[in-house]
Amino acid sequence: MESLAAGIAMGAGAIGPGIGIGLLAGKALEAIGRNPEAAPKIQTVMILAIAFTEAIAIYALVVALIIKFV
Repeated sequence: MESLAAGIAMGAGAIGPGIGIGLLAGKALEAIGRNPEAAPKIQTVMILAIAFTEAIAIYALVVALIIKFV
């Protein structure tokens, strides 16, 4: 039963960051396409935002591991 709960927690916790990273990358590519000389600034901000978004998935992994082993 714990395995099912951990799987659901990880699956649900990965959907949001997956969508968020896709939106971030898409909008960054649009911005670079419109203003190529701003590419380094846009890329830096995009990578930072992706790192913060990915942290949410890591929190979901921690919750799944707590459900599984505690």
